Order: sequence, then C-alpha cells, then structure tokens
Amino acid sequence: MPITVYVLAICQALMLSSTTLMVTAATLVGFALAEDKALATLPLAIQLLGTMATSIPASLFMGRFGRKAGFLLAAVIGILSGGMVVFSILQGWFWGFCVGAAGIGVFNGFGTYFRFAAADGLDLAQRPRAISYVLAGGVIAAFIGPNLANYGQNLIADARFAGSFLFVIGLYAIALLILAFTRFAPVPQHERGHGGRPLAEIAGQPRYIVAVICAMFGYGIMTLVMTATPLAMDHHHHVFSDTAFVIQWHVLGMFAPSFFTGRLINRLGVVRVLQMGALLLIACLAINLLGTSVTHFWIALFALGVGWNFLFIGGTAMLTETYRPEERAKAQALNDFLVFSATSVASLGAGALLHAWGWQWVNLAVIPFVALILVSLGWLFLVERRLELVGAAQGGVD
Repeated sequence: MPITVYVLAICQALMLSSTTLMVTAATLVGFALAEDKALATLPLAIQLLGTMATSIPASLFMGRFGRKAGFLLAAVIGILSGGMVVFSILQGWFWGFCVGAAGIGVFNGFGTYFRFAAADGLDLAQRPRAISYVLAGGVIAAFIGPNLANYGQNLIADARFAGSFLFVIGLYAIALLILAFTRFAPVPQHERGHGGRPLAEIAGQPRYIVAVICAMFGYGIMTLVMTATPLAMDHHHHVFSDTAFVIQWHVLGMFAPSFFTGRLINRLGVVRVLQMGALLLIACLAINLLGTSVTHFWIALFALGVGWNFLFIGGTAMLTETYRPEERAKAQALNDFLVFSATSVASLGAGALLHAWGWQWVNLAVIPFVALILVSLGWLFLVERRLELVGAAQGGVD
C-alpha cells in the first residue's frame, strides 16, 4: 500500500479520537448547560449537521484544489472550533458550545474523505483494503478519545470537561502538522470539472442505491443508539468511568474489524458482508432490550460497532464501483451528504426520544430501518440475477 494510506490512517485516528471524546462527553455537557434537558444531544446533532452541510462543498473543493488544501483548511477550522468549545464550557454558554460543535463537524466533513483519498489511484481489488486500513485508525481512537474525556473531565475546576476539549485542540494541531508534510496525488485535469454522466444517472444505478442505503441507515442507526447511550447509562445510575468503558469498546467494535473487513469483502463478496452487518445490528437491539446492566450495554454497543463497520466499509467499497474518475467528486459528495443527513437526524432525535419514551423505544424505533437494509440487499440480488439471466439468454441467441 502507498505510504499515503498509512498517513491517512493516522489522521483518521486523530479525527476519531476527538469524535469519540465528543460522543463520550458532549451529551453530558449539553445536559449540564441546556435549560431544556431534551436539548442535551443538540450539540452532537449540530456537529453532525456541520458534517452533513460540509460534505458536498468539501468534495467539490477538493475536486478543484486537491485533497491537501481541503484537509489543511479543515484542520485550522478544527483548532479554532476546539477553542470555542473550551471557552463556552468555561462561560456556561450552551449555544456557544453548539457553535464550536458545528465547527468540529466541518472538520469531520472534510475528514470523512480520508477513506476516499486512500482509494484514489488504486485498482478495484486494492480499494477495500485501503479503505479498511484508514478506518482501522479508529482502533487508536477507541483508547485515546474516551480516556482523554475521562482524564480531562475535572482538569479545570468548576468546568467539567473543559479540560477534555483542550486535548481536542492538540489533536487537530498534530493533524495539521502531519498533513502539511504529506504529498497527495495531484488532481488530474479531467477530474477538475463536472464531466461524466449526469448525477441522476450515477445515483440511479442499483449498486449506488444499495450502497447509500447501507451506509446511510447503518450510520444513522449506530448514531441514534450510540448518542443515547451515555445519557441512558447515566439515567440507570452507572458511573461515568463505566460509560467511557462502554464507548471505548463500541469504538473498538467500529474500527478493529477494519484490519480484515477488506479481505472479507474480497473473499465473501460485499453483499454478504453487508448482510452480516445488518444481522449484528439486530443482535445489538435484542441485547439492549434484554437489560440495562453495564454488561448489556457493553456487549450490545460492541456488536453495534462491528455491524456499523461492515455496513460502512461495505457500502463505501460498493460505491467506488459505481463511478468513473471524472465523476468521483459529485458521486462521493451525494453519498456523504445523505449519510450525514441521516446521522444528524438520528443524533438530534436520540435525546428527544430517550427523554420522552425511554431507552427501549430508542432501540425499537430503528428496527424498520434495519429491515430496509436487508430488503434493499434482497432487491439488489434479484436485480443482478435477472440481468445475468437476460445476458445469458442473449448470449445463447447470439
């Protein structure tokens, strides 16, 4: 694999360390700062809205000016936003915290393209492994993020978690330095424009549709359950160190399989890996409905993470089969816009759903979306099988 793949894996680890820190602490900060406690998950939702709103401009910006320019701009925005978060916690300013969270979301909006940048210029067989290696950077984040949140929560007196977010500034500063010395392949002239097929034609392909459904709903389901977990554990009187432990194992589940998910896709096929991901989400929901002990949260969130990994890497790998080089920017932009639209809605809905109906309904509410993933995979099988039969029949006639 090119050295750039491993550099991007480090940057992914830094980005996800700040993201897991945010997931671990943001809802608790929001709960402390917000007058209306139903808004506790709003900062996390706004972070995801920032990611969603950035996804299309980020792809088009990098399509025109290159990956490096986009990633460096994002790192600067991340540093400034981390400072805004710390300032807002110190001042007890909920809406300022939301603004800082939005800026972190902008960084993530660019950072989600680390996985696509790793696949740039590689042949079809190498892409799943390159994507997997980059996402494997999240294994480091599983240890760094929750532990920094836990270590920094009381670092500054009378401002719980302000110290934790000081570490976020440092993580983004390291990313800025690494990216400044990284060489990315220049954008070919034919990829700078808006050539290729119309976006509607690209997005109308069965494989594009199913890739988006699996990534979008897989990420949305994971976000809804994950976002509600720290508050649910707090409501069930679990200590914060247990919450950090559960989130740590969840993030491990999200990214540790990345070391072999690419090989699984090459061996079993992407559709089977996507099916396995959906079944793991069902296992997570079943365990969550059976009890609320730390063990239940731990095993369920780990299964949720692995299920997300299979759906997200599988969906990303399938997506890369559906566009030509000159169509890359717009095809990736639409995908990530839809994915992070779903995660934004899920994150925003998590707090309100938990506050109004409780933990069980958080889990019951996502069952139809898991079913939709499985139905879409069945539909893809039927469509491709029919095309094979038609092709065989035409070949026989010829």
